[in-house]
Amino acid sequence: MERRKFLVVIAAIVAALGIVLVLLYVRGADHRAQNQFATVKVLTATSQINPGETIDQASTGGKLALTAVTRNQLLDGYQTGTAALAGQVALTTIYPGEQIIASKFGTTPASVSALPIPDGKVAISVNLTDPARVAGFVNPGSYVAIFMNGTEGGQPYSRLLLPKVQVIGTGSTSPVSTTTTDDQGQQATEQLPKTLLTLAVDQQEAQKVLFAQGNGELAFALLTDTSKVAPGPATTLNSLFK
Repeated sequence: MERRKFLVVIAAIVAALGIVLVLLYVRGADHRAQNQFATVKVLTATSQINPGETIDQASTGGKLALTAVTRNQLLDGYQTGTAALAGQVALTTIYPGEQIIASKFGTTPASVSALPIPDGKVAISVNLTDPARVAGFVNPGSYVAIFMNGTEGGQPYSRLLLPKVQVIGTGSTSPVSTTTTDDQGQQATEQLPKTLLTLAVDQQEAQKVLFAQGNGELAFALLTDTSKVAPGPATTLNSLFK
């Protein structure tokens, strides 16, 4: 008899626990459904907002709108109006469709480089004549192979320095006087146009280019999608016709 009572009590406890678990599950499901389907109207960008542009300028320029966003997609610091950001400027570029969040606004805009430098790279510039830059066909966005002409042990050579580098900018062209002496000792001076070309490189590549520029002459070869360039031995007078 006592055993039966004990089993009845245990069954009642298990049933009560089951009811509690069901209630907790239902409440959690309701909460998940609320987060999934319930929306909040937050400020979003309808046009690009540039660094240094105030929230007020963006608003009067028609670059902001209230958009319904589900709760589970809300970003930290989301805004439902412009009052909290009054007088503040965009610290970075905000693209159409982005939520307006507090961390992207402040009192001083972040400095932005005018050059599109890829992540992990730095920008350096070299000065080249027209022939060395493929007669002006190298433009921002082009990829080039860089060759170096120099001397070693009194012997001239030409060798591939870097197989593929991106050009991200071109500068002004200025004439440079160059004087050459022929075998008879006659000197000739000519004006050669030189143009600044800006490259995106990593640290090791920058060191190679700057050293090569200071100790020889650089020349670019314009690359295409099917160009084949690979490191190899230098070309010297001894190997020129082999």
